[in-house]
This record gives sequence, C-alpha cells and structure tokens, in this order.
Amino acid sequence: MTNDLIAKAAIDRRMAEIITPVIEDMGFELVRVRLMGGKYHTLQIMAERPEGGIEVDECGQISTAVSATLDVEDPITEAYTLEVSSPGIDRPLTRLKDFEAFEGYEAKIETADLIDGRKRFKGVLAGVEGSEVLINIEEGDETITVGLEFDWLVDAKLVLTDDLIKEMLRQRKAAGTLNEDEFDDIETETGSEED
Repeated sequence: MTNDLIAKAAIDRRMAEIITPVIEDMGFELVRVRLMGGKYHTLQIMAERPEGGIEVDECGQISTAVSATLDVEDPITEAYTLEVSSPGIDRPLTRLKDFEAFEGYEAKIETADLIDGRKRFKGVLAGVEGSEVLINIEEGDETITVGLEFDWLVDAKLVLTDDLIKEMLRQRKAAGTLNEDEFDDIETETGSEED
C-alpha cells in the first residue's frame, strides 16, 4: 500500500501501483511519484537503492523500463515528460524508515490536521517509536519532543544544513562515488564575483 507521502493524488497512487513493481524488480525503491500539471505535464519519479543512493545511469535505466511499462498501461491521457531522479540531499521523507535513517538531522514536517494548534513542525528528527515520528522542537529556551503519527503527515523533508551536506559527502566518499575534483571546481565557480 502506498502512503500519501509517496503518492498524494489519486493519479499519483495509480502511477505508484504501475511503476513500483518495475522499480523493485530492478533492485530500487520508490521514494516519491508526482504528476505535475501546468502547460506541460511532468511525471516526476524519485527512486533509490534500499540502502540509499542512486547513480545517473541507473536513473536512465529506470526511465527506460518505466517508459515501456507506461506505454503499455497508458494511464496518462495528456502528453508528459518523464523525470527520474535521486531524492537529493534535502530529500523528501516518505517512508517510516527515512525518519529513522536521518535521526539527528533537521527536518520540516507538515500534518493534515492541527496538532497542539499547529500543522508545521521544524526541528531535529529523534527517530521512530512504533508508528510515531519523533521530532525535537525548540520552544523558547527548552527542547520538547513531539510524537506525530506517521499517518497524520502530508509533507516531510530534510532541511539543507552543513551537517547534512558533510554526511552525504562522507557517505559518497565511503561508497567510492565521490570525485573530489568535481567539488573543487564547483567551489571555485561559486566564489564571490567582483563587480
């Protein structure tokens, strides 16, 4: 069963039903699927390996396999563009295991209904207890831990912080997928420009 964080709208849930078996057969997990409207439709799929991470060529392989399946099933009547990507560093948190895996990192969580007078929570993830997501929130000069039922959540994502970036770079380096020369180039390019 797909939850609302992975697939919100009815069409997204239908897409998830069609593409999840294809992605899982290839050894990946569906993180999120969204059919974005507007002048042109885009079907956005985020996927990764069960242990995390995905390479560009793997996104291409998923795109090819999903395209073939969607051509047969034909669930979208309008013309659309297919985008397959990694969840990124400031990734959406869509599965209970995501909240556990990123314990200690800052996140923004939104609930469907008001919980203690609010729908938006920003703080440090404190793991999972049963079906509850725990988040430490600053209230004045104290930190309180709030437990939110996973089923109450309508949106959740990591906040881009220096600690998160360092951890992602460390993981990529450990996995042997980091080319440090590329990052040196990026740092140089984003230096301050003179007027």
